[in-house]
Amino acid sequence: MEKTKVIGQTKDAGFEIGVRKTFPVSVEQAWNFLFSDQGLAIWLGGINPNEFDINQGYKTAEGTAGKLTIFKPYSHTRLTWRRKDWNNTSTLQLRVINAKGKAPLSFHQEKLLNNNQRDEMKAHWDAVITQIGSYLK
Repeated sequence: MEKTKVIGQTKDAGFEIGVRKTFPVSVEQAWNFLFSDQGLAIWLGGINPNEFDINQGYKTAEGTAGKLTIFKPYSHTRLTWRRKDWNNTSTLQLRVINAKGKAPLSFHQEKLLNNNQRDEMKAHWDAVITQIGSYLK
């Protein structure tokens, strides 16, 4: 009997979700906004940008915690990400791509516990990318 594949379930990394949208700005404009005080507050939470550095742990005012593991300016960043009410830690990648003068922005989160957590994060990243879009028009 063949096992049914569940949407978003990976072979080795639990569940994952990806959200992507293209904005009519340059990669530099998008990146600089994402890592400004205002941008960080939207996608990461309340955090002092001076306390968000490579290979350092972080904790937002909302209680999200993790460690920034990769930071390639104007390209992508990767971090561990755990909400205060979670028992598990996920991995989040934020990528900005150059596409003929526009900036596709993507959030990809993996190592989610189950389909419920995947649905929760899909709604979260959809709302985040919509809010970012109100600034990057």
